[in-house]
Formats: sequence, C-alpha cells, structure tokens
Amino acid sequence: MNLPKVAVVIIHWNNVYLLEKFLPSVLQSTYKNLEIIVADNASTDNSVQWLKEHYPSIRIIQLDKNYGYAGGYNRALKEVKADYFVLLNNDVSVTPNWIEPIVNLMESDTSIGSVQPKLLQFNQQDHFEYAGAAGGFIDKLGYVCCRGRLFEAIEKDENQYDDSREVFWSSGACMFVRAKAFFEAGGFDEHFFAHMEEIDLCWRMQQANYKIWYCAESKVYHLGGSTLQKGNPQKTYLNFRNSLLMLLKNMPASKLWWFIPFRSFLDLLSSFFFLMRSEPKHSWAVHRAHADFYFKLGFWFKLRNNGLPKKDWKSLNGVYPKSLIHQHFINKVEKFSDL
Repeated sequence: MNLPKVAVVIIHWNNVYLLEKFLPSVLQSTYKNLEIIVADNASTDNSVQWLKEHYPSIRIIQLDKNYGYAGGYNRALKEVKADYFVLLNNDVSVTPNWIEPIVNLMESDTSIGSVQPKLLQFNQQDHFEYAGAAGGFIDKLGYVCCRGRLFEAIEKDENQYDDSREVFWSSGACMFVRAKAFFEAGGFDEHFFAHMEEIDLCWRMQQANYKIWYCAESKVYHLGGSTLQKGNPQKTYLNFRNSLLMLLKNMPASKLWWFIPFRSFLDLLSSFFFLMRSEPKHSWAVHRAHADFYFKLGFWFKLRNNGLPKKDWKSLNGVYPKSLIHQHFINKVEKFSDL
C-alpha cells in the first residue's frame, strides 16, 4: 500500500538557534513518505545560509518579506504537493513516531480536515502547553480554551485526556491539515497576521463539513512565545482584535447584532482588569484592538462573503454550551474536566 505524502512545513523568521535546537528531532521522524520544508519569512539573520550549510537536503521556500504565520503559510503551501500538510512551529520538539497515528486517523475518515497531537510544554514536559494542550474548544460567548488549559490555568498531564476525540480547533503550533480541506476552506485569513488564524480556519473547515480532531497517541513538546512573548502588548492587541474579527466572519447574521457589542463590553472589563494589575500597555492594547476593529467594520464585514454557510453553534463540534468566564472566574473551575 502506498503511504500518503506528508509535508512538514516549518514557518520561520530569524532566531536561527531555534532551528539548531528543534530541527534535529523532526529529522528523526520515522514516517517514510515525508518531505521536510522550511518556509522562511525573509529572515534577516543567517538562518537560510545555516540551513544550506548544515541541512542541504531540506527544501527551503524563501519568501520575499515577512508575511506572518497566515500569509507565510498561504504562499508556501501553494508550492507544496502533498496529501497532508503538517504546519509546525520552529520551536516544537517531536517524538519519532508522532506522524503515523495522526495519518492513520485521517486516512480512516476522509471527512477529518485537521488533527493536532497532544501538546506539552518543552520546559515542563509533564504539563500541557498553553497553545493547544489536548485540543481546542469555544464557548457560547466565543471565548476559547483547551482540554488541559482554561485561560491561564494549565493542568499537569496525568493521562486524563488520553482519549482521541473531535474538538472545535486544532493548534497552529502543530497542525495536521488535509491539503484538500485547507484549500477548500480558503486557507488562512491573512488579515489576522498571527494569533487565532488557526481557529478561524478550523471554524471554516467545519462550515465546509470537515471535522477537527485531537489525537492522543501523538505527542510533541512546544517551547512557546518564541516570536511574540506572552507579556508583549502586541500579542494582547492581536488576540483581542482577531477574536472579534473571527466572530464577525463566522457567526450567523441573526446573532451578530447583540453578540459583538456584548463581547466588546466584556473586553472593556478586561482592559480595566489590566489596569488594576498595573499593566497599562495591555489595557491600551485592548482599546487599540477595538479601534482597529470598529473603524474598519465595513471592510471586515465583507470578509463574511467567503461562500461558506454560517452554521449555528448547535451544528458545530467542540462548542461548550455555557460561559467559560463564569465557570472559571466566578465558580473557580480550574480544570477542563470539571466543566
């Protein structure tokens, strides 16, 4: 039987030390029909030269400028021929047989559009990692979480999420995507630049009748924060703006009239909490995000016209039917399994 072609595509920009540290584990992958590609977002350090000298067998796709995560992948993947893309951050360490379980899962059901492995912390390997943990969910107010991570509360991996299952979104840190599904859903929205673009893509893949899965049999370790550190106000700006943009693009029109204003009110409360914690730059980032969103509302609204149906929550998988904010901050729920 011919193995499906898998292309691991690593988006990269500067920080050559990350390639030195994490690329060797990828090269030890045991999957046979595999191509490893580095898509370079016009690095200004010696990343490309280092790759050519140390790993001449690795294909390099050199982009003419830094298009971010979304734009970089959109351009790179047009040049890749494979059945499955693996979108892998340059700060992820993988295990030798991390590919086989996911390919087997996706081959068993052609309606599966994307799968993520178990995502653990590189520096604390018995704990889940913030950016994806054991698969992503979204609540009725559009807030996202993961099995293994509620807001800032991160769980220890005690095998509590060793069941593979459908989820709402798969992590962009290590995202297996059926090539056909990626292009049918329209690829990444480059207006996001970075952060939450994978959730938007998974939402659109569900609208195109594909499923999103988490595969517990595959395991990787993510360093995290290598491009934008967690405390960077720009990350706060992108997360708040892109969250509103994602909701505007994908929610049914019948809900938008109250949903977006209510989320904006909750975001305003978040800006006050930042001030109370003596983080004025993050508070201002929330206001910048809303200014960008509302001043360009007419432009953003046009992005809804993507040819995909705007399905109600009830027809989507991985939607938590209550409020995560209420459960976590009022009821003090710390673990996804206790929701």
